[in-house]
Amino acid sequence: MKTALITGGAGFIGSHICEFLLGKGYKVIAMDNLATGGISNISHLRSSKDFTYIYHDVSKHIVVNEKLDFVLHFASPASPIDYQKIPIQTLKVGSLGTHNTLGLALAKKSKYVLASTSEVYGDPLVNPQPETYWGNVNPIGIRGCYDEAKRFAEALTMAYHRIHQLDTKIVRIFNTYGPRMRKNDGRVVPNFITQALKNEPMTVYGKGNQTRSFCYVNDLVEGIYNLMLSNISEPVNLGNPEEHTILEFAELIKELTKSRSKIVFRPLPIDDPHVRCPDISRAKKMLKWEPKIELKEGLRKTIDFFKYNKNQD
Repeated sequence: MKTALITGGAGFIGSHICEFLLGKGYKVIAMDNLATGGISNISHLRSSKDFTYIYHDVSKHIVVNEKLDFVLHFASPASPIDYQKIPIQTLKVGSLGTHNTLGLALAKKSKYVLASTSEVYGDPLVNPQPETYWGNVNPIGIRGCYDEAKRFAEALTMAYHRIHQLDTKIVRIFNTYGPRMRKNDGRVVPNFITQALKNEPMTVYGKGNQTRSFCYVNDLVEGIYNLMLSNISEPVNLGNPEEHTILEFAELIKELTKSRSKIVFRPLPIDDPHVRCPDISRAKKMLKWEPKIELKEGLRKTIDFFKYNKNQD
C-alpha cells in the first residue's frame, strides 16, 4: 500500500485529494493547522483505518515516523481575503513550509508535488497563459505575499530537483470550485452563490468584464493524480480553458439559483488580474487530461452543497 502525505489536507482541494487517494487504495496522512481548512472537510474520512489526521503547521519542522511514497504540499491560504489577512503566515508556508516538505520528501525518498497557482502569472499580458510565460507580478503589492510565496516555492522545488535529483512535480492551479469551499472565503464562486441564495445584492468588481475560467474540483483532482504518477518535472497548468467574464458568471449563478438578487458594481481591487485563462496544451499532450464537467453541471452541485451545508464557513 502506497502512503501519501497531503499538507493542507483539511482544505478545500486538499480534502478532495485525500478522499480520491483513499478511493485508489492509498494510505493517506492529512496535515493541517486549520488556518483556513476545516475538520468538517475530512470528518467523513476519519473512520477509515487508512486515514490519519495530524494537526501541524508545516512552517515548523515536520516529523512523520513512517515511510512516505508521496508528499503533496497543498498547505496555503488561497483566497485574497485570507492571505491579505495573514500575509506573513502565507509567505512562511510558501517558503519555510515548502523547504520543510521538500526536506521530508528527500529524507523519505518520496515523490513530491507542489501546489502552485495561476497567480504566478500575476496580471498577465499574455492570454491564455502558457507555462512558458514568466508573468507580470507586483512583488510588493497586497497580493504579493501569495504570488511571490508561490513563485519562490516553484524555484525552491526546481532547485531540489536539479541539485538533489528529487522527483518533483509542480501544478499551477487555475480557478477551481466545488463542494467544501467556505462561503466567506471571498472568492467569486462562494460569494455569488451565498449572495444569490439569500437574494442579496451580488457584488461585481469593476465593470465585470475581467475574465476567469472555472474548473470543477473533481476534474482538477484527476489532473493532479495524473501528474503525480507522471515523470514530468516542469510546471503544468491545470484548469478549464473556457473563459467567462465575471458579469456573465454572476448572471449564470443568478439564473441557476432562481435568485431575485440585483447585480451591483464596486471598485476593482488593487492588482486584480484582468484576464485569467490557462493554456492546457501541455496537460492535454503529456497527461492526456482535460476537464470534462460542464460549468452548469458543476455549479448545480456546488449550489446544492451551499444550500444544504448552512454552517460551512
